[in-house]
Amino acid sequence: MEFALNPDQKLLQETLRDFAMRELLPAYAERDSDSDLPPELIRKLGALGLLAPMVPPEHGGSGLDYVSLGIAHEELSRGDFNVSYVLLLSALVGAIMARNADERQRAEILPAICRGETVPALGLTEPGGGSDAAHVKLAARRDGDSYVLNGEKTSISFAASANTVLVMARTGTLEQGARGVSAFYADLASPGVSRTRFRDLGSRAIGRGQIFFDSVRVPASMRIGAEGAGFVQVMQGFDFSRALIGLMCIGAAEQSVEETCRYVAEREAFGASLARFEGVSFPLAEAAVRLRAARLLCYEALWLKDRGEPHGWISAGAKWLAPELSAQVLHQCLLLHGHLGFSLDLPHQQRMRDVIGLEIGDGTAQIMKTLVAREIIGKSARPY
Repeated sequence: MEFALNPDQKLLQETLRDFAMRELLPAYAERDSDSDLPPELIRKLGALGLLAPMVPPEHGGSGLDYVSLGIAHEELSRGDFNVSYVLLLSALVGAIMARNADERQRAEILPAICRGETVPALGLTEPGGGSDAAHVKLAARRDGDSYVLNGEKTSISFAASANTVLVMARTGTLEQGARGVSAFYADLASPGVSRTRFRDLGSRAIGRGQIFFDSVRVPASMRIGAEGAGFVQVMQGFDFSRALIGLMCIGAAEQSVEETCRYVAEREAFGASLARFEGVSFPLAEAAVRLRAARLLCYEALWLKDRGEPHGWISAGAKWLAPELSAQVLHQCLLLHGHLGFSLDLPHQQRMRDVIGLEIGDGTAQIMKTLVAREIIGKSARPY
């Protein structure tokens, strides 16, 4: 069993950590606002080959393996957690499109995503329920050479700024459940589209919000895959994106632990360094070990993905464990800075607020535990 990164992966890690510290971290606090991420920053991520890298090279992909994509999420999140969202959504949409779109669609859509010229959103969650994704209600009615979409998506990352959306819509009956859901790639500049931006606790630069479709026409040529195949397409993407989410959260927590270790080593109280007191050093020791364990779980899932082996329940476990643990660690780092940690001038509170969002988004801990239980116990563990 080999735990070491190969030379290319090690170089990528070092390069991206330098990029994160030099170009992302200094402006992290400034981007804690209801303003979109700078387009030039997104294009720079494309130039680095980090956007949808699993896309075939002829369509703009860089050929990175999934473990390397995990490294990118972990390292960039050290500098700015929210920049990694761009990688996450482009990887998820890119993987779904590369697997399910036809050749014309791939050639037309994927290169702009890989270059960072198009920021895609994923339209799955609806007001009636995020976790019950098999029963989406947004309707897609066939009308000649188009589909007419009516309904609402909510809690959508980049709702306020995305150029396009891979949207799940119901082409069958509600009773058909997942089998009645189809995928469409829609231009968000189309007539009938309107959007809102939520006032969120964290990840404000992501522009989470609602997307409304009021008789929006989408060409039938922009249906991705067969009718009724949309739900399966998205679920196959989540099998690896959950591990990437785990590494995003871990990267942010790792950075705060390193900063806190330096702080307690230099800070003096009662005539000695704070680091000499077990009440200070033990929480940091526990954080380092637990983050290491969660990190290995995430990379195991991605390693299995690269090998083409089953990894769904491991990825689900990573999505439950890593955000929850990282939020706890970030809270502890904030407390170990005392009154300074409560200031908006230090990044721990911002990282904690940002990470909490992914305790909810892309599947709550309860849903992830259900997926794990189904796998290790069997059908008898299904709640429905």
